[in-house]
Amino acid sequence: MFVGRENEMSKLGELYAKGGFQMVVLYGRRRVGKTTLTTEFAKGKRTLYFTALEQSDRNNLADFTRKIQEFFHLPGVSGTFPSWADAFDFLAERAAEEPFVFVFDEFPYAAQRNGALPSTLQIAIDHKLASTGMFMILCGSNQGFMESKVLGRNSPLYGRRTAQMRIEPLGYLDAGKMLPGLDEQEAFRYYGCFGGVPYYLSQIDVALGFRENLTRLYFDPSGFLYDEPMGLLRQELSEPALYNSILRAIAGGANKQNEIADRTGIAPTSLPRYLKTLTNLGIIERAVPFGENPDTSKRGIYRMRDACYDFWFRFVMPYASDIESGLGKVIAATLPDAQLNEYLGRRFERLCLEWLVMQAQEGKLPIPATTIGSWWGANPATKSQTDIDVLAADRIGKTLLIGECKYREEFNASDVVNDLHGKRTLVKGYVADNLYVFAKHPVSKAVLKANRDAVFMPLEEMYGEKIANRA
Repeated sequence: MFVGRENEMSKLGELYAKGGFQMVVLYGRRRVGKTTLTTEFAKGKRTLYFTALEQSDRNNLADFTRKIQEFFHLPGVSGTFPSWADAFDFLAERAAEEPFVFVFDEFPYAAQRNGALPSTLQIAIDHKLASTGMFMILCGSNQGFMESKVLGRNSPLYGRRTAQMRIEPLGYLDAGKMLPGLDEQEAFRYYGCFGGVPYYLSQIDVALGFRENLTRLYFDPSGFLYDEPMGLLRQELSEPALYNSILRAIAGGANKQNEIADRTGIAPTSLPRYLKTLTNLGIIERAVPFGENPDTSKRGIYRMRDACYDFWFRFVMPYASDIESGLGKVIAATLPDAQLNEYLGRRFERLCLEWLVMQAQEGKLPIPATTIGSWWGANPATKSQTDIDVLAADRIGKTLLIGECKYREEFNASDVVNDLHGKRTLVKGYVADNLYVFAKHPVSKAVLKANRDAVFMPLEEMYGEKIANRA
């Protein structure tokens, strides 16, 4: 099922309509939907599609040759191109006659077996391809390789790309569209535990129920997601064991550098480079209180960004040996609701931030917000540490929208609103004129009437009708 990706499809379409030589660098973690996106884009277009494999350079060149022979209907031609340069020269000659789309999928696999391949492609672009109408897409799942060896300043291909796209997991609305028939509460629970990677979502059988899907995908040694996070770490990183320990610490609640260092035993001086790598991969994120400089703030914290990793390191990894011994079904069935709801509460805050970003983009917030984030620090009135779960800021008008996120069955709405009132002036230089309470369920009319100075935003309203395809 192809859902979302409207911005990516629109950009590709604009470049294609522009004509002339184009080289799009498209990358992202495996299973995120790169191949599906390029396949959807290529529909109705004359397209040469080649996927490199983790095999020898000779075999990749031989496979590439066969693809070229099939594409140009050359059944009588035998043998393999003597080199990648000869293959690219042949494509340039044909593209000069009639433009076509050329998708080179998993480019890193081929380039890692032939270190000269980026230089070879660069020469072909500069001397021949640039004067053709070829629409080239270089794809890769190894994000570190694509950013350093293709997009990096020291890469031979630097400056040749006409566009680049890092493909991210789907947002919560598009993820919900991949799970037709579910209400908003169930759609969020799946999103909170599986994230927005399309291939992961495609493995879910909504007819089986939430716990059963967790059991068969996460808590079974043969389950698709049982070893997936570790597989991704092994693909991207040379020291997966150390990163493994860091992620387990963060998922377990250690969010400051000193706390992570204490739990992992990694020297505080060495830790930053590991954290930076995990941040670049999109697995974790570093956050600072709104208003502080991310480069100089000493109050930065690290949070799990990716839901699949978050769930796996929180609930699966600690029981790996038990799952291997066949007790996964029991573990999944007895996973305490309180722990699961506490975890989903954290993911709920992320969904609220997503919602704020979308509303800001569409101009639907009461202020022209240019920044979305959170805040934490000291409250002078109470002389204690406090936080603001989510906020949207108009940096020019110096106004804020602040919100509290309550993923609970019940809560005292008046107490929450009063608490928000006490936080209206905590962010130096700003005043919060708009108070929002994000809730798991809608509140009563009586609550709305008693708290007219706040907006109550339940989960079902954040999904709205856009979840679509409901039974």
